[in-house]
Amino acid sequence: MFEIFKNNKKELDKDNNLYVNIGALLIHVAKIDENYSAKEKEIIKKTLLKLGLTNDLLDSVFKKSEETEKNSNQILEFTKEVKNKDEEFKIKIVEALWKIIYADNVSDMYEMSLMRRLTGLLYLDAKIVGDIKNKIRNSSNK
Repeated sequence: MFEIFKNNKKELDKDNNLYVNIGALLIHVAKIDENYSAKEKEIIKKTLLKLGLTNDLLDSVFKKSEETEKNSNQILEFTKEVKNKDEEFKIKIVEALWKIIYADNVSDMYEMSLMRRLTGLLYLDAKIVGDIKNKIRNSSNK
């Protein structure tokens, strides 16, 4: 009988780890231009909720994501679980990444380079990522 609870706890820990890594990835992109703003934090939190994280876990997962990002020196660990998700899930993450990049209405060469790398790491078509970029850039300029 208690096995059910153990399995549920393992699933919950696995899900939380996924959200921590997604949060860390989003935070990494937000920090790459050395301007980590409140607007970017808000986008990250909204994205985590949109992806299915519950409101009661948001603050603890966000804090853990910041810690994870700070203590990491590579993005591979952040994308490891995400690349196995379906395309719709990955597209939501890419939309959030572009929203973070265009939060200050500017994209620099480091952000663009990182997005090219992430496109490959997440196994997404460059055309899809480019279309999302244009949609977000056009909506942020309005």
